[in-house]
Amino acid sequence: MEDFIFALQVQFQGLLQMILVLGIGGSFPYGFHISVINYPSHIRKFINETWVDRHGSSLHPDTIMLLWSFIVSVYGIGGFLGSLCLLLVTCQMFTNLIMLAAALFMALSKTAKSFEMILVGRFLYGIGSGFSLNIHPQYVGEISPKKLRGFTNSTVAVFLTLGKLTGQVVGLRAMEHRQLHTQQLSYPWQWLCSPGLTQPLPTHEDKKHRCLSACPTLVGTA
Repeated sequence: MEDFIFALQVQFQGLLQMILVLGIGGSFPYGFHISVINYPSHIRKFINETWVDRHGSSLHPDTIMLLWSFIVSVYGIGGFLGSLCLLLVTCQMFTNLIMLAAALFMALSKTAKSFEMILVGRFLYGIGSGFSLNIHPQYVGEISPKKLRGFTNSTVAVFLTLGKLTGQVVGLRAMEHRQLHTQQLSYPWQWLCSPGLTQPLPTHEDKKHRCLSACPTLVGTA
């Protein structure tokens, strides 16, 4: 009896760890980047200041609005392409590299005085989020035992909502002119909190025995 209880504890502990790891690297970034850029005034001001430094004249308000709209909407375009990449690339390292490159572009955009870097960063974030958002529900459904599959599948929406909430809170700092740096603090923490996603999965290294040995920890021995 004690061995059975211990086995259940190990199983549920491993399942909760995987839910946390997949949530931080899956639907959480999608919700975060959807809501974090909801304060347009500072980005518009940055676009205009950059243009004045380059050309000595201000942009027309309609042009600034067009550029701002494109910065916001390019995230969706990147998400669409990221979803298509799922058919070609199935290694989580792809998402990590894309997200780190996006964070680098966004963090350095103010120093480089380039609003184009914000555009590129948002596009890359879209690719990474589209890729991760498709992987998250699949992995969560596969690793969970049947009796807990409904619970584990619901965590996808939970982490997405937490991402939106975090994005709203972090986005408030845009009013203190820190928006381009504080937005990027999330992804390094995601990497540190989910080290298992930074290395190739055993299935991609043809290590079938490792996959089979991990299955009882996640779904039990029954």
